[in-house]
Amino acid sequence: MKNEVLDVTGMRALPVDLDTALSLMPYVRFLEQRIVEEKTLKSGFYKNILNYFRENQLPEGDIPLEEAKQYSEFFEYVYGTLSAPLASEHKLAWGLSFPLYPFIFYGTDLLFEMLNTKPLDAQFELQKKPDDYQRDRLHLIYTLILQRLYNFQVPVKIQQYHTWTDINTGLLRYYEVLVNPEFVEVSAKTELPELNFVEIYAHFSEEDGHLQLQKVLPLEMFRFRGFAVITVTDVTARMAVETIKKVQFNRIPGDSPARYHRIIQSLKTLVQNNRIEFDLFPFVRVNGQAVYGYGQAGTGVLFQIWGENRLTPEEFRRQAEGYAAKPNSFFSPDIQGEDEKQISWLTPFRNLNVRSLALVPLFVEQKLVGVLCMHTWEDERFDEKKLAWIEMAFTPIAQLLNTYIEEFNMELESIIKEKFTSIQPAVQWKFNEAAWHYLHRRKKGLPEVSENIAFYDVFPLYGAIDIRNSTSERNTAIRADLGHYLDMLDELLNALTPFDRSSLMRELRFHCSKWLQTVKQGELNSTSENNLNTFLNEEARNYLMHLSQQDPRTTLLIDEYLGFTHAGQGEVHRNRQELDRSMELINSAVNHYFEDEKETLQESYPCYFEKFRTDGIEYDIYIGQSIAPDKPFSHFHLKNLRLWQLSSMIEVARLTRRLLAEMPKELHTTQLIFVHNHMIDISFRADERKFDVEGAYNIRYQMIKKRIDKVRIKHSEERLTQPDKIALIYLHHRDIEDYLPFIHYLQETNALDPVTEELELEDLQGLSGLRALRLAINYQEAE
Repeated sequence: MKNEVLDVTGMRALPVDLDTALSLMPYVRFLEQRIVEEKTLKSGFYKNILNYFRENQLPEGDIPLEEAKQYSEFFEYVYGTLSAPLASEHKLAWGLSFPLYPFIFYGTDLLFEMLNTKPLDAQFELQKKPDDYQRDRLHLIYTLILQRLYNFQVPVKIQQYHTWTDINTGLLRYYEVLVNPEFVEVSAKTELPELNFVEIYAHFSEEDGHLQLQKVLPLEMFRFRGFAVITVTDVTARMAVETIKKVQFNRIPGDSPARYHRIIQSLKTLVQNNRIEFDLFPFVRVNGQAVYGYGQAGTGVLFQIWGENRLTPEEFRRQAEGYAAKPNSFFSPDIQGEDEKQISWLTPFRNLNVRSLALVPLFVEQKLVGVLCMHTWEDERFDEKKLAWIEMAFTPIAQLLNTYIEEFNMELESIIKEKFTSIQPAVQWKFNEAAWHYLHRRKKGLPEVSENIAFYDVFPLYGAIDIRNSTSERNTAIRADLGHYLDMLDELLNALTPFDRSSLMRELRFHCSKWLQTVKQGELNSTSENNLNTFLNEEARNYLMHLSQQDPRTTLLIDEYLGFTHAGQGEVHRNRQELDRSMELINSAVNHYFEDEKETLQESYPCYFEKFRTDGIEYDIYIGQSIAPDKPFSHFHLKNLRLWQLSSMIEVARLTRRLLAEMPKELHTTQLIFVHNHMIDISFRADERKFDVEGAYNIRYQMIKKRIDKVRIKHSEERLTQPDKIALIYLHHRDIEDYLPFIHYLQETNALDPVTEELELEDLQGLSGLRALRLAINYQEAE
């Protein structure tokens, strides 16, 4: 036992002006009461303590703290009466402290070893701040005042958690300090005021409630005498598991590395060995099939062995499903041993210098969610006792892996929703509302009703980036490839004539010559093109393969021809491949640009943005109050989008122009905007999984969009849309009033050339009076 003064808070406690002193009398009165009540041998022990107190004439008044060491023998009696009979002094962290001050003056050696702020072989760190200690002390003080003087019980448990860091391992140890004020007597110096106990109870639940209590019950009204009993308990295991639970419930999107680091450190704290390593491997599935996860946790040893760097998706799926069918635990203190070397699946672990290894399957509601790996490197080892230490962490870690799986699935659903459906964040709330209505009716047993998901009075914005002459370019590429294909076939058939003089060969050569003439004369249409492909890829190819098998002399010639005409790779597909690569280069770049811009546009005001893939890229944007009812919509939001329309078309034109050097086949784009200055209604069509316009007048808007892509200037054969230009089609001059200031702005900033073409357009079926502005893009400004 030690008899010296120690500040439990590490000198962090804020001063509190209290009339308090160390006194033995509360304990003496406790003994006197127990002697009256106790009928066992304990009564004699209590009498001996009282006799000691009286015979040695110990003080009945206040004792200065610095004189406490003079009464260590009496404090041993206190220890004997308050500690468990079978408890060892060396295993019990127990002590006495000054009343309502964090000063321990007597206690077991273990207590001082735990709480000493300057141990020889450890560093000490307190988790609480001075304000935290102050709040806890004042809560304890007022709890005593209300209990002893008002008989008002407040369920307040005063706890302090201390963190002790072992410099040898770098791991934490947690200790809980419990303060028992049973031997602290409280008395009032003045008459006690009446209290509103409803308000008092509320103050105890408030973080700064002690400040209000000080106003009602000033501390100078009271005096405190006696001592408090301190008990310290090692709660490292409990706190390590609590940390894992907190990480699970307080996770932040995107913080996976930091989250898993805290988990691994908590597991190391649990086993109190920094050289024991941990790894987590979640089992995620797509369409019921096991696939790689992407969140490395711990050393990553399982990802190295079971991940994509070592296994193909099919190999991983086969091994994962095999393990899931029979998920057994594995433990070996030394996988480098002779017996373990006979286990082939341990070879990758041995190659990584793993020594001790434990693999534990983790489950949530009987579903396998992952594997916990506990291992060491090189010469470090552990036994099954260490493995037993972490059993209490299995459940929270399994929940954490299950959370990872749920987040993985939610991310997949989010991508599907964003990339492959019409349910975008701007309109998600409407679908949530409709789904809740649907669920509510189902739970109430009411007939299910499909709710119409519609947005009324929204402004539409339409734009199209088209690849110039894509249809004619494709036809040209097809004719060139087919002509080359026929030339090679004709050359081969001539070479094979000495080996095959059959009627079938003569017929084949006749059809080949006839098709060559058709292609060269440009008489190929879609029907004849299909017939020609059938001739080349089926009739001619099948006969040639038959001939190769019948006459080995022809094999070399035919194999060379088949290589040149191989689907997708052969030389005879070169023109179409070059065209496809060029078109894909343009569309990918434009699509990526609009994907980035879509996110930016939502910052100003939520809008529905939908892209369509044709030979180029088209988009529809809808914006209006009904899209975001909780956010006021103004005309400035619409004007912002219209300025963006012009600016984005300039950027897209510049973007595709920069791609010319990378294109196997040079292609150019045209930029078109259709201006519709009236609000329309849109609704979600469940059968097509997309939004569409409603009402006869609104459908006319859709009709115009579909017919204007190849419109010509009135009284000419010139197409409105041209490379390096932006075309704005409208019906009435008032429709473009918002755009005109923006056009002038872009011209004055040299983004557009200063000349604006005002054009009338040809009449289309059921549509007349269309007009257009055509603007030339200034590329020099960008360069």
